[in-house]
Amino acid sequence: MSSRKIRIGVQLQPQHADYAAIRRAAAEAEDLGVDILFNWDHFYPLSGEPEGKHFECWTMLAAWAEQTSRAEIGALVTCNSYRNPELLADMARTVDHISDGRLILGIGSGWFEKDYQQYGYDFGTAGGRLDKLAEDMPRIESRWAKLNPAPTRKIPVLIGGGGEKKTLRLVAKHADIWHSFADAEVLERKLGILRGHCAEVGRDAGEIEVSTAVRGTPEEVAPPLIELGATLFTVSVGGPDYDLSELRTWLQWRDKR
Repeated sequence: MSSRKIRIGVQLQPQHADYAAIRRAAAEAEDLGVDILFNWDHFYPLSGEPEGKHFECWTMLAAWAEQTSRAEIGALVTCNSYRNPELLADMARTVDHISDGRLILGIGSGWFEKDYQQYGYDFGTAGGRLDKLAEDMPRIESRWAKLNPAPTRKIPVLIGGGGEKKTLRLVAKHADIWHSFADAEVLERKLGILRGHCAEVGRDAGEIEVSTAVRGTPEEVAPPLIELGATLFTVSVGGPDYDLSELRTWLQWRDKR
């Protein structure tokens, strides 16, 4: 069990909605006391009508940086393939400043083939995309060290995914937060592997916040995850109407603890 405080995130999926609805949902979630507001980095809906309404990730994060004042913001997660790593570092640093130091850089290697095909990116292989992320993380970190002005803080890096050989090694080397979709049984195994990677790279695994996507009631879902060390729980909500009732339940549970 971790000594970190429990945090609640919400992923406002930018699909099937007008932007006004997304803006309202972000405002409501912040008013309710959410710790982190996430979107995602895709160009098309992942569920429902495949050609439905959809908005771009990073321009939206810049808008959220201005609109909000307390919650941290980030993508769950940015696709590394879609932007040059130096450019992404500069975008993240800019949103970090716009938000007064509330940006989390959520990043992963990408997986949604339609995005790649329609926008002219090379899809390649899952292994190749992970190798590229491994090459690009040091470039992002190096660019942050060169930018003027520098980021307002050490921008927290969240890496998403559960691949045991490559992804979890990247988490050990670069991440402040590891995000997965694992249940307790799978999480236990993956954390054991992550601890092994941390030992190999000379890092204390306790430095990495454990984050997981959740569905259902916190009383049922959370205890075994907390026991394993998870402290960041994220509820996902899609458009066109963002129903935040499940988020409300998780926030009430957090506040009672």
